[in-house]
Amino acid sequence: MDSLVSSIRAAGSGLSAQASRIRVVSENIANANSTSRIAGGDPYQRKTISFLETLDRDTGTNIVTVADIARDQSNFVIEFDPGNPAADGSGNVKLPNVNPIIEMADMREANRSYEANIQVIKQARDLISMTIDLMRGS
Repeated sequence: MDSLVSSIRAAGSGLSAQASRIRVVSENIANANSTSRIAGGDPYQRKTISFLETLDRDTGTNIVTVADIARDQSNFVIEFDPGNPAADGSGNVKLPNVNPIIEMADMREANRSYEANIQVIKQARDLISMTIDLMRGS
């Protein structure tokens, strides 16, 4: 029974981590075209998320937690658009360093990981129910 509870705890931490990842990716996609509010200013800067494996002392299970949500330090895309309110004195506009294709691939991967963790929880729950049913029948 303890190993099943540990499985649920590990999968639950995975669900939480992937939910955070989906939230960060969604924010990146939503701001993929967000320029600065002031002329020559910096636009939205892509966020990245990293995870950390830690030991849950209550169950003795390795779980995953969000280690950090940071800003991607890659260069902004520069586009010549003198009519844009965010353009600098040369007519250049800084665009976010967000690539929607990469973000969509990351979203798909996070979604699949989330679904896999749900399946682990369902299986562990079914095994616990079967164990309880077997114990009742004895």
